[in-house]
Amino acid sequence: MKSPGCFASFILLAALALHDGAAFAQSYASKSVRIVVPFPPGGAVDTMARVISPKMTDALNQPVLVDNRPGAGGNLGSDAVAKAAPDGYTILLNTAGLAISHALYRKLPFDAAKDLLPVTQPVATTLILVAGSKLPVASTRELIALAKSKPGSLNYGHAGFGSTLYFGMELLKLSAGVDILAVPYKGDAPISSALMAGEVDVAVMPLQTSLQAVKAGRLRALGVTSARRSADLPDVPTIAEAGVSGYEFVSWYGLFVPAKTPRDVVESIQRATVKVINMPEVRNRIRGMTLEIVGNTPEEFDAKYRADLAKFARIVKEARIPLQD
Repeated sequence: MKSPGCFASFILLAALALHDGAAFAQSYASKSVRIVVPFPPGGAVDTMARVISPKMTDALNQPVLVDNRPGAGGNLGSDAVAKAAPDGYTILLNTAGLAISHALYRKLPFDAAKDLLPVTQPVATTLILVAGSKLPVASTRELIALAKSKPGSLNYGHAGFGSTLYFGMELLKLSAGVDILAVPYKGDAPISSALMAGEVDVAVMPLQTSLQAVKAGRLRALGVTSARRSADLPDVPTIAEAGVSGYEFVSWYGLFVPAKTPRDVVESIQRATVKVINMPEVRNRIRGMTLEIVGNTPEEFDAKYRADLAKFARIVKEARIPLQD
């Protein structure tokens, strides 16, 4: 039987541990915070980080700095955060490409499913299915009918085998049962040019890089990849509405911290982020980028992230996409 003295010592140690954990959470942030962007300066993710970082500085009462760590399709910066101290002072801002990498690469220097902890999804990226004006279709339904009547005769542009544009189109092919050939390009702008020139027939594109061309009539919007219509193109139906039952493909920007970061610290970062993205001036800038504000809880974002890990793994398997080294 344990003595009363031993039991009292156990209670004291437990109380001290709880006090230390609470004190750590209450002291966050006590020094500068880095938002690691695993892409070069000037891109959309970098822009998003620089929109929120000044207001995050105010919210956390500490400098919040943007640290660009480009390389290996975003995996270099992600690995740096996965291996950082789990204290909340190193935060990753990445896209759905993180979940794609987990499905696409045979081996990464980190485990995207275990080594990073989802904090919140500040925004979602609206993607749309577009066609060049020379292709004789005006809707997703007409595109599918044409593709089925001429298997393998149509093609689509994408920005690389690991891109969301590629996976969005491959999911459409699987869901609709059509054969459309993939043609790689080096980014969104070359794809748009190829579509307008008639070099490729269709593509899944970010709304932010194709909206003006759609409004000018140089590209034709066939469908929105998300579950609901876009406020920027309210007359364009979703792909699911067009008859591709269950189709939904949404890209996102998400904040992650190293695994084992204290829960209270995760919640502090999430609360600060949601506060910032809902400030009127920040909301206006985000909407100007044609991004949709989300700001979900850690639990909601974790569920979304896990669902995407499974979805992308299924696409790789069913579409027989070659694994990358």
